[in-house]
Amino acid sequence: MPLTQDLLPPDLARRLQRLELVTRKVFRGRMKGERRSAKKGQSVEFADFRNYVAGDDLRALDWNLYARLDKLIVKLFLEEEDLHFYTLIDASPSMAFGEPTKLEYAKRLAAALGYIGLTRADRVRVETLGGERSPVMRGRRGVPRLLEFLEKIEPTENVSLEEGVRKFCLRNSGKGVVVLITDLMDKQGYEAAMRYLVAQRVDTYVIQVLSGAEIDPDVAGDLRLVDCEDGDMAEVTISAPLIARYKETLATFTAGAQDYCNRRGMNYLLTSTERPVEELMTTWLRKRGLIR
Repeated sequence: MPLTQDLLPPDLARRLQRLELVTRKVFRGRMKGERRSAKKGQSVEFADFRNYVAGDDLRALDWNLYARLDKLIVKLFLEEEDLHFYTLIDASPSMAFGEPTKLEYAKRLAAALGYIGLTRADRVRVETLGGERSPVMRGRRGVPRLLEFLEKIEPTENVSLEEGVRKFCLRNSGKGVVVLITDLMDKQGYEAAMRYLVAQRVDTYVIQVLSGAEIDPDVAGDLRLVDCEDGDMAEVTISAPLIARYKETLATFTAGAQDYCNRRGMNYLLTSTERPVEELMTTWLRKRGLIR
């Protein structure tokens, strides 16, 4: 099967065509799109009337009302605008773990979300924490470029979460929706990175991806553990009490990340690579309002 079909199977693409990305916030788009805006503009759907003021477009005058009321009245219409949609992918070495790998899962999720945005004429861009970035894509013709970019992402970027998010925010000053897909495995923590996204005033979704083996490890005996990012080693004896303590620590960590994000207006989700991407999108992401 071609890699593009691994990332976005045709049957999934057909189901995604009925969906659209939404945002809890209102942002000004740069181009006309398929999304209703709170601001008034020039479209085909009537919104309201108001009195004419100097400088208004004379083509917007309602001459029938002028004939009846002898007043200059301007017709207002709902304006449609595009959504700025960014997917920021963690491509650090730790994302290479699992089957499928966490990075492969992240790429499949980014492909599905990007596909929805492109079919709805949104402005879509995918970036990695290390600074790789796709062109800004818009429309169905951008789908091949989206998949080609995602295929080339490899788990080789040894950059901290804070540095990657900070540089992303400096590169992208526009408002919109940001979906950060990461395992949050950074010895420096995640708080500083999240503060940059809060300051950016974007609609943020943090999706923490862990493998099934990380959530429910099935190991035992004497092991030497090596950190794939900095080479640190630790020799441990895996026992049932140690596994229980590990699961407790993981639960505390993920609960803390969820609380941190929710308190700052960001959506957080923990998912396993064993959960189908379609299920993730049609349940949690739809429930949280990113997709409808």
